[in-house]
Amino acid sequence: MNWNDSIEWEKNWWGNCQNTIYEELKQIIYAVKMGLRFTPDEKTPYRIDLQGKSVLDIGGGPCSLLLKCYNGSKLTVIDPLKYPTWVYRRYFECGIALIEKKGEDIEAVNYDEVWIYNCLQHTEDPEKVIQQAKKAGKVIRIFEWIGTSASNGHLQILTEQRLNDMLCGNGKVEIFTGENGLKGKAFFGIFKGENES
Repeated sequence: MNWNDSIEWEKNWWGNCQNTIYEELKQIIYAVKMGLRFTPDEKTPYRIDLQGKSVLDIGGGPCSLLLKCYNGSKLTVIDPLKYPTWVYRRYFECGIALIEKKGEDIEAVNYDEVWIYNCLQHTEDPEKVIQQAKKAGKVIRIFEWIGTSASNGHLQILTEQRLNDMLCGNGKVEIFTGENGLKGKAFFGIFKGENES
């Protein structure tokens, strides 16, 4: 399967994006493993205080973790899929830019953080995505599944060593057995980007 076919499969998987709770439940665990902290209030236990930071979310889809954040600046989601109009409107109303673009093609700079979670398996060139992420931000927070087989929507087979090499560091690996729908072996961590400005 080529990348265009894979993206079409992914688009069909999301459908009209009406019910994303399964993905959002998994994101709660992704966030914790990526070192993000929730600051509950009377409305929800799932709020992330960005403390004024700017964040680029690569591959955040229709329900980015940025929608659970407050007190941020310059919030952007990059994703190659075309979503229903209401998804763009939701992001706009929340002060988040949603840009249709491949992660390999971003030319973003000057972000405090770049977030990548459950995304690289879907890309054409994960190494290039990581290179672009390093240029874009000071810090990269990541959560990716490793050791899975290639399939219709997942072109890339990621390994711990491959991700460590790409990120020039050492991530953590954990096996998940079903919490919030997470099953399998995952790689996660916080890494240094190249953007120090």
